[in-house]
Amino acid sequence: MDAKSPVIAAESAHSGPPAADQPGWRTRGGDPSLAGMFGSVQIVRNGSFWRKLLAFLGPGYLVAVGYMDPGNWATSLAGGAKFGYALLTVALVSNLMAIVLQSLCARLGVGAGRDLAQACRDSYPKPVAWLLWLSAEIAITATDLAEVIGTAIGLNLLFGIPLEIGVIVTALDVFLILALQAFGFRWIEAFVVALLGVIAACFAIQIAMADPDWGQVIRGFAPTAEIVANKEMLFLALGILGATVMPHNLYLHSGLVQTRGYGSSIAERKEAIKLSTIDSTIALCLALTINASILILAAAAFHKSGRTDVAELGQAHAFLAPLLGSGLAPTLFAVALLCCGLNSTITATLSGQIVMEGFLHLRMPPWLRRLITRMIAIVPAVAVTIWYGEKGTGQLLILSQVVLSLQLPFAVVPLVLFTASRSKMGPFTAPRWITALAAITAAIIIALNVKLVVDFFAG
Repeated sequence: MDAKSPVIAAESAHSGPPAADQPGWRTRGGDPSLAGMFGSVQIVRNGSFWRKLLAFLGPGYLVAVGYMDPGNWATSLAGGAKFGYALLTVALVSNLMAIVLQSLCARLGVGAGRDLAQACRDSYPKPVAWLLWLSAEIAITATDLAEVIGTAIGLNLLFGIPLEIGVIVTALDVFLILALQAFGFRWIEAFVVALLGVIAACFAIQIAMADPDWGQVIRGFAPTAEIVANKEMLFLALGILGATVMPHNLYLHSGLVQTRGYGSSIAERKEAIKLSTIDSTIALCLALTINASILILAAAAFHKSGRTDVAELGQAHAFLAPLLGSGLAPTLFAVALLCCGLNSTITATLSGQIVMEGFLHLRMPPWLRRLITRMIAIVPAVAVTIWYGEKGTGQLLILSQVVLSLQLPFAVVPLVLFTASRSKMGPFTAPRWITALAAITAAIIIALNVKLVVDFFAG
């Protein structure tokens, strides 16, 4: 490729040519990830640490959205209602896994100048790359299915819109994304952070109303062997794992970090990796707080009162007022749920764009991509809603999260291998202790998934 190519010029201006110092890739690299937003947020090169960190804050919160989407609500509500505070340890461990894996995403995106989809296409034979692409698309579809159902339930609870109509209305949120993209990437980040603030405030008030047993909450974060021994508990634990460590977030983060114009030198890129990791770690701590709040609320309100069968969002909404003695609680619950659905809409669109462009080198307008993924998700959502009603949608939400968990190894294993390879990453190779933690994480995920499949076929 000619040195004056606009692609190489863009890479040199923002992240440096990937193959110049990492010869392990087959090609020099194609178009940058999220080309329209690539390097669009400029960094003050000589600014203070805090000023630079402020410029890097943003992508982590878009990633954190995927760790608290409506599917997560379903599994956390079911787990808290059925087993009390016992599954808090799963939420904690899942979040720690997420912090490690997302740090590798930032390292891959900045250090190699590639998102995870581009790296897979550039490293594996076409048949393998196509299988990985299919796995990623299944994960995004499962995510979108959860968002469709969650948003539709939120609309139903707040405005009385029938679920069947609400599911279809969710396809129109594509216009929200187009409007935000027209103003620039920082506006997208600001919108997401604002909605996260609303969600956090809603749960803070509800937790205060529920008055949980904080001693049991603290003990709930301690691990127990019963989680693996109890098949029903394991199913919900895997659902929480799939809803927390989400496959599409690994593709998303490795692309989003490249929206910063951090420079092309080794020192600048190492600093960018550090600041991006701090950004995602802070955001994921917020995600853990909200996820734990959902489970604590379910344990304090439902498990304590003997409502151990609450697994649907609509059920939770209906029972909150009589159990907490306030009509405000269910309204706050519905508002937070709708905010989660809207936020997840944005991240699913961006991750779908990264996956399609990265694996297939195929570009299409974001609105078209969004409509395609929404249509795929709407069909099963409408069918289940019509035939099985609200209970069916709740079961479909939990099942979608288990599907995500089963897809995780196909994203986690390549990520760990790429960032551990010195020939691919050069001076940005992950330290051995981080690679070891990530490898242990991958092994745990695969082992739990194997046990789930064995238990399923064993009845």
